Amino acid sequence: MKFVWIVGPPAVGKMAVALEICKMTGFKMLHNHGSIELLVPIFDFGTQKFNKLSNEFRRRIFEEVVTTDLLGFLFTYVTDLDQENERQYMERISKIFSDKGHTVYYVELYAPLSIRLERNRTPLRLDAKPSKRDIKWSNESVIKMDRKYPHMNSSNEYPFFFKENYIKIDNSNLTAREAAEMIVSEFKLIKKV
Repeated sequence: MKFVWIVGPPAVGKMAVALEICKMTGFKMLHNHGSIELLVPIFDFGTQKFNKLSNEFRRRIFEEVVTTDLLGFLFTYVTDLDQENERQYMERISKIFSDKGHTVYYVELYAPLSIRLERNRTPLRLDAKPSKRDIKWSNESVIKMDRKYPHMNSSNEYPFFFKENYIKIDNSNLTAREAAEMIVSEFKLIKKV
């Protein structure tokens, strides 16, 4: 199995790119809002109970996925490269796959805030992520996260956590399909027949 992390700031296009990879390869995916949307009607986003359950749901899904015969699995995630606990989290989840002999790949997507604010209102995003449908609030949330977590993308000062099986793509002027094609080609992901 090939496990592909797709990371980057909010509204960069992680889910859209992952969906295109799934179409091309037959892989399955869990986007980060898969657990978020389940929990926000019950627990406030970011609270201790919310974080505990979201992390537990994701971990259990990963533990079950590694026991299947899937060719590949994708997970989209927002991380902060300035936080050691983020590195540790990614290492723990990656280890669930690598301990079973599966290969782990890392994709970092980048686009400037202006483009991400445009993407924040796309029908695909709003359909899959009901909590983002209040556009004014959602835009403010994206801006606030940029201020609070300025290292959601790598830089010379904050390099990406992992160097092996890693690619960074500026997808500012790429369609989701074009970015997906680059990833499939770079990592030689098996294409669906």
